Amino acid sequence: MLLGEKLLPTTKISSEENCKRRRIRFTHGTQTRISLALPGQYELVHMLAAHQGQWDTIPEEDLEIHGDSEDPAHRIAELEVTLPYSLLKEVDIVVAPCRGFQSAEVTLGEYVNHVLPVITFAISEAELSASDENELREIKEKYALPVFFFKVPELGAELISPKKVENEKSSLYCQLMDLEYLSINHCSCGAPTSDAKAQSMLVEQSEKLRLLSIFSRQVLQKHLVDAATLLNLVHSRCLDIFINQAFDMQRDLQITPKRLEYTRKKENELFESLMGIANRKQEEMKDMIIETLNNMKEELLEDAANMEFKDIIIPENGEPVSSKDIKCCIKQIQELIISRLNQEVANKLISSVDYLRESFVGTLERCLRSLEKSQDVSVHITSNYLKQILNAAYHVEVTFHSGSTVTRMLWEQIKQIIQRITWVSPPAITTEWKRKIAQDAIESLSASKLAKSICSQFRTRLNSSHEAFAASLRQLEAGHSGRLEKTEDLWLKVRKDHAPRLARLSLESRSLQDVLLHGKPKLGRELGRGQYGVVYLCDTWGGHFPCALKSVVPPDEKHWNDLALEFHYMRSLPKHERLVDLHGSVIDYGYGGGSSIAVLLIMERLHRDLYTGLKAGLELEPRLQIALDVVEGIRFLHRQGLVHRDIKLKNVLLDKKNRAKITDLGFCKPEAMMSGSIVGTPIHMAPELFTGKYDNSVDVYAFGILFWYLCSGHVKLPEAFERCASKDHLWNNVKRGVRPERLPVFDEECWQLMEASWDGDPSQRPLLGIVQPMLQGIMDRLCKSSSEQSNKGLDDST
Repeated sequence: MLLGEKLLPTTKISSEENCKRRRIRFTHGTQTRISLALPGQYELVHMLAAHQGQWDTIPEEDLEIHGDSEDPAHRIAELEVTLPYSLLKEVDIVVAPCRGFQSAEVTLGEYVNHVLPVITFAISEAELSASDENELREIKEKYALPVFFFKVPELGAELISPKKVENEKSSLYCQLMDLEYLSINHCSCGAPTSDAKAQSMLVEQSEKLRLLSIFSRQVLQKHLVDAATLLNLVHSRCLDIFINQAFDMQRDLQITPKRLEYTRKKENELFESLMGIANRKQEEMKDMIIETLNNMKEELLEDAANMEFKDIIIPENGEPVSSKDIKCCIKQIQELIISRLNQEVANKLISSVDYLRESFVGTLERCLRSLEKSQDVSVHITSNYLKQILNAAYHVEVTFHSGSTVTRMLWEQIKQIIQRITWVSPPAITTEWKRKIAQDAIESLSASKLAKSICSQFRTRLNSSHEAFAASLRQLEAGHSGRLEKTEDLWLKVRKDHAPRLARLSLESRSLQDVLLHGKPKLGRELGRGQYGVVYLCDTWGGHFPCALKSVVPPDEKHWNDLALEFHYMRSLPKHERLVDLHGSVIDYGYGGGSSIAVLLIMERLHRDLYTGLKAGLELEPRLQIALDVVEGIRFLHRQGLVHRDIKLKNVLLDKKNRAKITDLGFCKPEAMMSGSIVGTPIHMAPELFTGKYDNSVDVYAFGILFWYLCSGHVKLPEAFERCASKDHLWNNVKRGVRPERLPVFDEECWQLMEASWDGDPSQRPLLGIVQPMLQGIMDRLCKSSSEQSNKGLDDST
């Protein structure tokens, strides 16, 4: 039976080897017809037995592949049967060909990537054959798809065979367990699993064949869940990329001007330090040159005496040489003295400015590299001018370039030495002559003039490099200015357009995944109302019990975007014991009778909020512990790059042990995604929130106000705030510096912590990493002293 009719012949095939049936495909059509067709291509013109008259059952000869057929297209063609059944409008039924012609694994491979397959495996014997087992093993290894197994009863078998005991497992069942299609906890009742994964099913009674409908639904649901999961993964990953890009852009906008300013400042300090050295060191250079000459004199004379002249032929018999050769000899001796003197003086001078390499140069070079990296230029001009400044500091005294003041001055002195020599006749070039020339040259050098010339040259080059550096830095700054304008435009687009739209898609795909897996939650009694939603009791959902359900109806696109981003941040956060767990979300398109769309956020349910707890009365120790828990939760959010922006009594929930968890991340955003909007609860809002320029220190301010309530032990408004007639009046007072008053019950250290936390200057507020140990110390001290007083009172009473 197929589709309620005997469409296939019941001829018994003697063996698998003798089976020659081709693949059959049942599709929808307005008329009943049968034809041969190449899969996915075209029909073959072929006379079939079914064409010769009316038929109810497909003729056996039309199902078989004839061995004598010479046409290869005829051998691979499938039998396409068109029937006018509504079921076939969206479903095709494919009957696999005989195993000897094509294995079921190969047949399945042709469809699995193009359709959503629901696989049924009919078994006529009491046990699987070896071929069946091999085929099923290949299908499991290659596709890992669930299979609906149906044991086909023999004709009249159910009328004469006794009913099996429900718990008795058949040999077929045991074989499928060994093949890992079925498990010990397997239920053939069709009940859905907790993770909505379709499981293989074995039906051995024909009356249970109706379970195929449930199995098909589970298989299709599995495909839907897989598609929604994959889609949500893509949405979330793209959204994370956008958020990270926003962080990078914001950091670039903040850090580049600071780097430019830092570079300008450090280069100026370097320049002034080097100029100071040039001005201070002239006398020191003079003394150093004199000392160096005295120490080197004998060595220089010895080197000059042993010097071999280049490009001059000296007669071995001591004969005089020409005046031209004499001048060349004197010049070479002079160059020897200058080069050796330069080398020695340079080694001593370098040590006087060497400390600058660590204090200025390294940091400055790194800063310039980072600035120039973003500029598309082949030559980094600013870095080159920095190198010129360093060259002036380290190398001006090393190399006396030809034509420089010092070189000309030395050459003039040497010429004067030569002119003082009486040329009665050209002298002979001997060792004594060379020593005398070197001696006269050394004695004629003026240390003070040399020092003055070196410092002058140093200052000239330094000034020139400094001016060129300043000009190139201005050029670099102009380039960055244009780039930063484009970056800011992109940052605004990412923050206000791309990221929110992706977040909404992510919310929709995740909500689809959750509703497919766990169904729509049932709303219980109302627990409370907030500015943007209603909170209901939800007994159980997705394996969580009990739950709270927050129903939010976004009135416009902006609220949709904010809610979607909130959901993304909450789902992206790792679980933390100081944050309320978010279990999932469902979008209810029929909320309020279909008049609006609501987002149902299912989350962990706790005992009460902090407002209710303080109203009921809490001892000092649990109140201080709550303060510690809140700080720990805020610190965790800040470590994740998020700012809560709405820390208040009703957003802190307490469990039955009065341990606190932060909830309602409706205003929670990464700093890079904050638009500067004014959000929060008025009495907990820091003054800078009204300017639109703020950072995570607004949470420290809000904690300071919360801590005031915790230390006071009640929920009554501070007097300074209670006197305010309106929200605007309150905001103006806060901006002018009005803060809650000190109560007599406050401990001095607690009051100091409050004052520091709500300081008007955000930079002066303490870091939460400092606040946490301070709170722990306060708690240890106050709770220990109250415990000792209690014990003392007990001792006195006895």
